Amino acid sequence: MRKIQIFKWVAKTPDNQDTEENTLSILKFLISSARPENMPRGLEKFKLFSRISKAFDAAEKDGILWLEEQEYLLLRKFMETDIPGVFGMNENMAMAVEAFMGAKEE
Repeated sequence: MRKIQIFKWVAKTPDNQDTEENTLSILKFLISSARPENMPRGLEKFKLFSRISKAFDAAEKDGILWLEEQEYLLLRKFMETDIPGVFGMNENMAMAVEAFMGAKEE
């Protein structure tokens, strides 16, 4: 099981409004922007994404994302292959990504 601290920060929208972003925002962006042909398919992957969704919901409430190894490895793969390089220019995003990538098994 991996324990990931959810980092939160305030960002500006294009119309200069404040919006809250967090580690989950990055992960959700990576999942939603993946090409359909690169998305895992099948009943087992369906169940896997259902568990991820439940973990995200719980993390929204308590600030800690708990992931089983299979779920963590899938999200880590998205992070390794699909995260836009420009995200590294945002200090808050960089800190959140480093925390996710460095999560240790507990």
